[in-house]
Amino acid sequence: MDVRSCGINLNHWYVVAQSQEITTKPKEVKLWYNSIVLYRDSMGKIHALDNRCPHRQVKLSEGKVLENSLECAYHGWQFNGEGNCTFIPYLNPEFSCSNSNNKALPKIKIESYPVQEFDGFVWIFLGDKKLLNSDKNQTMSIPEWDHLNYIATVSVIDCQAHFSFLIENLMDMYHGHLHDDYQAWTDANLKELLTTEEEVKGIYEAKSYYKIDKIWSISQLFFPSFRSLHPESLMVNYCYPHWQSTLGKDFTIYCLLCPISLTHTKAYLIHFTSLNAFWRLHKLPRWFRQFIKDKLYGTAQTMLDGLVAQDIIMIEQEQQAYEQKIRKPTYEINPTIPAVQKMIKKQVKDECNPDILRRGDRENFII
Repeated sequence: MDVRSCGINLNHWYVVAQSQEITTKPKEVKLWYNSIVLYRDSMGKIHALDNRCPHRQVKLSEGKVLENSLECAYHGWQFNGEGNCTFIPYLNPEFSCSNSNNKALPKIKIESYPVQEFDGFVWIFLGDKKLLNSDKNQTMSIPEWDHLNYIATVSVIDCQAHFSFLIENLMDMYHGHLHDDYQAWTDANLKELLTTEEEVKGIYEAKSYYKIDKIWSISQLFFPSFRSLHPESLMVNYCYPHWQSTLGKDFTIYCLLCPISLTHTKAYLIHFTSLNAFWRLHKLPRWFRQFIKDKLYGTAQTMLDGLVAQDIIMIEQEQQAYEQKIRKPTYEINPTIPAVQKMIKKQVKDECNPDILRRGDRENFII
């Protein structure tokens, strides 16, 4: 089985948006060949529906929300959060001509998807709904999101490549050579590789020149000749379908996957900086600590966006080489890569009918 042609295991939760992106204005999101419309009802609850009106197949995301219903922009058909058609204007007696025959509302239902709002993100489940409550099918916990001691920065990865290329990039810390101007560590060396049916974990030993309690040390990022290195443990963990990494005790990164197609991957990269070293901060009132957390949101944006931009260039070149059928020998020295590929293939085998796209073929899906 070619890992680059593997589909995703639908029986997992995938992130499709940040919570703050979803309002009472409908928003289109895409997840594995599915166009989905998200919106909040009058109570603030998020709903996820198939983004096609069954009347003329136009996008419901072009419409608007009326209390708890989503109205199609074309003919005004309305659908509730369960996907049931609840109103058609010209079948309502108030809108009918006196000499017309009023018709009963047809029993029309479009697909609705299980959706959760959790740790600042919106998660969708496309798989077998009987497996929703399975212990294996839970959203990835991001405890740092609401914790007052962690400052978050979010960068969106949007690359024209198979998701496996992105995962391999995240697991292979030897490519730190690429990010010399954007990361505060270097010289990663894989010390241990742990694999189970659920995850692949790589433990590297790296050298860092930044200490959180010595904020001035970040200046070494811009002046390489002044760098003073110290050892730090670097852990990367692929728990299908998402990824997590830690550098020492002060930095944690998550990558939440949203594969769109075989050649298009979106993901949310979330960087957390710990404030645990500043013990005096913990004695301040909670409202003030929340103010600091909110005010410092996005402080690592330039660094994170720079890393993402460099990685996307490399990942897309890998995809292009694959599509051009460049079959020259490759020499992989990092054992995390074959371990990740093995897990991806196993997940496809575990998922029922993995090669069948839901509701339609690839040619009819508009990216």
